[in-house]
Amino acid sequence: MPTSSAGSNVAQPLGCEPGRRKRAGITLIELIVVLAIVSLLVAVTLPAATNGLASIRLKGAANDVASFMNAALNRAERHEQVMEVIVYPKQRKLTLDSTEPGYTRTLVMPDGISIAGDNPLRILLIPASAPPRIAIDLFNDRGAHHIVRLDPVTGVPEIQ
Repeated sequence: MPTSSAGSNVAQPLGCEPGRRKRAGITLIELIVVLAIVSLLVAVTLPAATNGLASIRLKGAANDVASFMNAALNRAERHEQVMEVIVYPKQRKLTLDSTEPGYTRTLVMPDGISIAGDNPLRILLIPASAPPRIAIDLFNDRGAHHIVRLDPVTGVPEIQ
């Protein structure tokens, strides 16, 4: 019976030394090192990601307020109705009321977005007249803010 040079008659798999078995898998130390690297990357990138989400949420809320004001102006002109926009800073919402019975719209700010001020602000939009000069200051939990202004000349809401 032929034998190998190591004195065994069983052929060894390629890449293995005689007398040792090939092990598959990872060690506990390798797993701990990988987990430490991943947790370090998450810890570094998480604040930037949450700040970016808060900024996107603020920009979206400012766009919603501008659209809400634009819809109120359009309704006042097209239906020739007096519209009243009420800004409630403490409740973080805007409402739109009309002289038409049953017509009320509400815009609630998303979580983390607040409206500057303490007392409700009432804005009357009268058809065929210049819109009032107003500014609604929105801010997020991180201190960033956007101002939605209503231009009295053009009647277009602008975000600054």
